[in-house]
Amino acid sequence: MPHLTVRVMEPQLQGNESALIAALTDAVVSVYGEWAREVAVIHLDGVPAGRWGLRGKPVDEAAPAITFGIRAGAFTRPDSEELIARLVRNVTDAVADVLGAHLRDTITVELVATPAGRTAVGGVIVDG
Repeated sequence: MPHLTVRVMEPQLQGNESALIAALTDAVVSVYGEWAREVAVIHLDGVPAGRWGLRGKPVDEAAPAITFGIRAGAFTRPDSEELIARLVRNVTDAVADVLGAHLRDTITVELVATPAGRTAVGGVIVDG
């Protein structure tokens, strides 16, 4: 189950929530296939101005930061290099398409691998 958490300054996010969720879901589906639409989870975290810090100071503007939780097995597949590159590229494109192309070069995507057996739904460990 792909889980994406997007941290973005609240003023950039306001009014773009639905479009961003749709674009990120489509980005995941474009790599994994249509089955992923039903299990992709998108969290949007709007950060108020002054509550994001860079270089030791609060800022009013910052590039979006995405944490993308995926199964650890994605990193050991024979096509892992291309898979990972496509995920990062498509997620970056989705955010830039919705929030502005001027952000593209500063958007960060962090891939976080979850080992098999370390995800649960409804109190039950999900295998695989």
